[in-house]
Amino acid sequence: MRSWLHLSLIGLVLLCGAAPPPPQHAVPAAVPISRMQLHWWQERFEAKQQELHNGRVDLVFYGDSITQDYEISGPPEWRDFTPVWQRFYGDRHAVNLGFNGDATSHLLWRIENGEASGIAPKVAIILIGANNLGRLHWPAEDTVVGIGAIIARLRQRLPHTRLLLLGVLPSVRSDWATETTLAINRMLAARYGHGGPVTYLDVGHLFMKNGKVDRDMFLDPRLTPPSPPLHPTAAAQERMAEAIEPTLATLLGDQQHGAR
Repeated sequence: MRSWLHLSLIGLVLLCGAAPPPPQHAVPAAVPISRMQLHWWQERFEAKQQELHNGRVDLVFYGDSITQDYEISGPPEWRDFTPVWQRFYGDRHAVNLGFNGDATSHLLWRIENGEASGIAPKVAIILIGANNLGRLHWPAEDTVVGIGAIIARLRQRLPHTRLLLLGVLPSVRSDWATETTLAINRMLAARYGHGGPVTYLDVGHLFMKNGKVDRDMFLDPRLTPPSPPLHPTAAAQERMAEAIEPTLATLLGDQQHGAR
């Protein structure tokens, strides 16, 4: 098993143009890996560095495309996320650090290379792990180790920032992805769900209906061509924002947002 992990890590490092692989015992999901060879990713990373240091930062979102989607404007209505962001976070000096396609390893690289430097936000929201279950196909235990590494780096670099960790959202990709998502969230709940410096919330129930994932909550099947449900619609993202709002307002020490 460890030799397979080592070979997989070598391949991923070569693909990403990163430094030589760490020792054989390392878990790939917890190894910082750059995507700077991708032009759009480099541009976004550099732009976000500027945004982080151009003004006051009270709230930071660390994540992947689900978080980055907050920057999409419609029409159609189901992909018009900007009003949701403005209503909940527009006056909270928030910065969106969601990057399409990022796994735990890529977020870890970003944190170690500037996304947690020179700032002191009140709260950081972390939603990561969905891409560990795609092409990378990393097991639940490795993903939890990767998330744990992210938490450890953030606590080290942002010692006064309160961390709000969200469980990996449900998707309809494969039986393995579904089972692995549930396993990840069980382990995260066991590790972080009892108070302390990290607040853990699993909002996956919002995406369920009659015991199954509600496909209507996702925008992917509406695309041309359609793809498996993975990314929430704007309405579903709004429900998620509403669900975390009481906790977030408490952590920020401000009034609850979002009331119409």
